Formats: sequence, structure tokens, C-alpha cells
Amino acid sequence: MVTSKHGDKLCLGAVALAVFLCLLLWAGGEAGLLLPAEENPGYVSRLFDKGRVHTIDLQVEDWEAFLRSAPEEAYIPATVEIDGEAFHQVGLRAKGNNSLRLTEEYGLSRYSLKLEFDHYRDGGSYHGLDKFSLDASFQDNSYLKTYLAYDIMDFLGVPAPLRSFAWVTVNGEPWGLFLAVEEPEESFARRNFGINHGQLYKPDYRLLSDENQDVHLRYIDDDPESYPGIFDNAKFSPTEADKRRLIQSLEALNSGENLEQAVNVDGALRYFVGQVFLMNWDSYLGHTGHNYFLYEEEGQLSILPWDYNLAFGTYALGMSEPIRDPNVLINYPILTPAPGEHMKNRPLYHNLMQVEEYFQQYQAYFLWFLEEYVESGRLSAELWEAAAQIAPYVQKDPTAFCSYEDHRLAVETLEQACLLRGEAARGQLEGRYPATLAQQLQRPGEGVDASHLDLGALGDFEDLKRETR
Repeated sequence: MVTSKHGDKLCLGAVALAVFLCLLLWAGGEAGLLLPAEENPGYVSRLFDKGRVHTIDLQVEDWEAFLRSAPEEAYIPATVEIDGEAFHQVGLRAKGNNSLRLTEEYGLSRYSLKLEFDHYRDGGSYHGLDKFSLDASFQDNSYLKTYLAYDIMDFLGVPAPLRSFAWVTVNGEPWGLFLAVEEPEESFARRNFGINHGQLYKPDYRLLSDENQDVHLRYIDDDPESYPGIFDNAKFSPTEADKRRLIQSLEALNSGENLEQAVNVDGALRYFVGQVFLMNWDSYLGHTGHNYFLYEEEGQLSILPWDYNLAFGTYALGMSEPIRDPNVLINYPILTPAPGEHMKNRPLYHNLMQVEEYFQQYQAYFLWFLEEYVESGRLSAELWEAAAQIAPYVQKDPTAFCSYEDHRLAVETLEQACLLRGEAARGQLEGRYPATLAQQLQRPGEGVDASHLDLGALGDFEDLKRETR
């Protein structure tokens, strides 16, 4: 038996050791040394709690002046109150590309917005979040295309931005229902990849008429100046070593050899399952070749999802002859998800699919996704649960792009489009329907009958005209 004297010493020693360990952990956490990648920052359970519609009040001195200058995308300071908690000196600006331009052209003011907590204040954040956006659901009468797309990517195991719905007011007056989306920057990188994360880029073209080889992830040469579409759009400041490492990864990717050293192959295969299912041509697989994030760590590249308001076959911007036929869209081949001239210039997809092991794994992931997410009823449940949550807010949305009746029709259309797309994809995987563009030329007309589907109900330019709203 331990004596009382010795027992006291052991207890005191244990207490001292516990105190020392706590201090060590606290110091390490303060220094940013012991924060694990999987630790959830505070904003995850606050703004991005999907179980409710949040409230955001934008307190701006001259809102009308802000709207007039919105197309300039210049920041102004604002006080932002999120679920009753106020944050001062937050950077606020409008965001978007074609959506921003067209919103102005149609004489509307429902812009997507970007809120940056550290724009005016160094270290400013919302419980660890540096930036998020408010998506206006441009060309999305369902309000759910982006929401559902990120849920799909989550299910597939691809790092995706957090999101939740928010009822937005301006100086206390209703402005509308928006989707709050975590912006992929420092907070996103830490949440997904840890404190010692790698580099993050948002490749984008200069002009759509340019070749944009760098945005398409094609190797050009060893000069970083040849890759402005990547390095000019870095989220962090890359060093010369960072640039050399990424270029070497592009060279290896384009060679088609030892791809697993240059690419997060498993993540890329999962990402492309989501992209192809979503029929999203305003993307890496489309003629623009953009709207994705590129993450690089220790020479390995990962492609991450972004921007889905024109997914589900609704992309037509910049296309002289956009595809409108629902039979063509729903049955678009999952093994050649773009014309040959695009595929050969998209090495991250094309070169992976040249490896039989990866080609088979891609199909296996696609089948698993269909079984577990689409056919199991999970997709429909996620869609209608969110629709029920936002219904009262859509009904009273003063800046909505559509009527409430059009919204309900869009939700029904979105579900039908997903289920039919799932049916078409399964038929292609099982060989009952043509799964490549070449096979479709040989076997025209085979596939799911989607002729009754009106994808225009998801949102079209006509909805932006005042007389139709």
C-alpha cells in the first residue's frame, strides 16, 4: 500500500505534470504549432450551421451609392451583424463576372456580395473566418443549385466550401435570401489542410479568346511569366520555389507519367465524378476552362470545386449555339464529357483517363455515387429539406429574380434533372446507353427520354426582365 506521504507527492507530481502539459498545449496553440487540420474553427458551427436560416444585416452609410458603384467591385467599410453579433470595419464589395455585368445591364441591383473581415483590420475575422460571399442565385430560380453542388462534392470527399442560407437586410430593411459561402482563402486552407498548408490558386483567363494554356493546366515552359492565369491569381504570395514546384508538377502531368507524384489522383477522380454529373460547362471541362481552385502541396496538385450557379446544363454565356435539347444534356456522355478539342487540352482529365487503373476507378466512384447518393433518396431528401427551410424566405424576398411559383417549379425541375441524369449515367456505365461522343454518333437517339424536361425553368435570361418578374 502507498503511504499517505508518498501518495501526496504522487498527487502533487501528477497535478504539476498536468499543469505543465496544459501550458505547453496552450503555448503551442497560441503559436499556431499544434492546430490539427481536422479541428473545426468557431465559424463552422455558427454561420455555417445548415440547420437554420441565418440573419445578416449590412449597415452601410450610403447603400444607393454602393449599388451605383457596384460594377467597379471596389470595397467599402461596413458594419455587419451576423445572427445578432456585430463586426465593424468589414470590407464589402459586389462580386461576379458575367452575373455582375448582366445584373447591371438588366437594371437590377441584386448583386452577389463579398465580405472580407481582414480588409481594413489586420487579423480581423468572424470566429476564425477571413472572408465569405453572399451568392445572389443569379440564373437559379431554385436557389439550390450551388447548395446542392457543394453537398455532392462533400459526399464525394472533395474539400468544398461551407455554405448556409442567410436572410439579408440592409440597415434593417429586407434585401433578400442569399447563400452564404465560405471563400477559399486562408481560413478554408487551414480548415482543410492544416496550419502548414500549401499554396492555393484560382486560375482564370485574361480573355476568353486567348488560348489560356496555363488555366487549362498545360505545361508551357519553365518561365513563371508564362503562367499569369495561375500566379496572378494566387491566394497567398508564392515564392520562386513555389512557382518552380508547380511548373514541375504541370510538366509531369502533361507527360502522363508518374501522375500520382504530381496529382492527387484519388481526389481528382472524385471531383470529376461530381463535375460530370452536374453537367457544368462553365468549368475546367468547358470551353472557358476556369471556375476551379488549384491547391498545391509538396508538388502535388488538387483541383477543388467553385461556382455552380450555371450548372445542371444551364450554361449558355459566350456560346454561339448553346445546347438546349434536354435529351442531349441529360444523356451527355460521362466518359467523354466534352468535345475532343477540349479534352486533349485538359490534361488533368484527359491524361488521368489514359491510365486504365484510373479510368476504371473513375467509373467505380461514379457507380458508388449513383447508388449511395442519387438512387438511395439522399439527393431528394437533401433538396427538399433545404427547399422547405427556405420557402418562407423566398416568398417574401423583395429582390428575387423570379416569382415564388417559378421557384417551386425550379426545385421540382432540379430534382427531375438530377434523377434523370442519374438514370442516364447508370445506363452508360452498364453499357445500355452510349457513354462517349463517338458511341452516340454510332447509336443516335439511345438514352433516357428527357424531352418533357424544361431546364429553362431553373433560370434563364428572360427571368431578369422586369416585365416577367
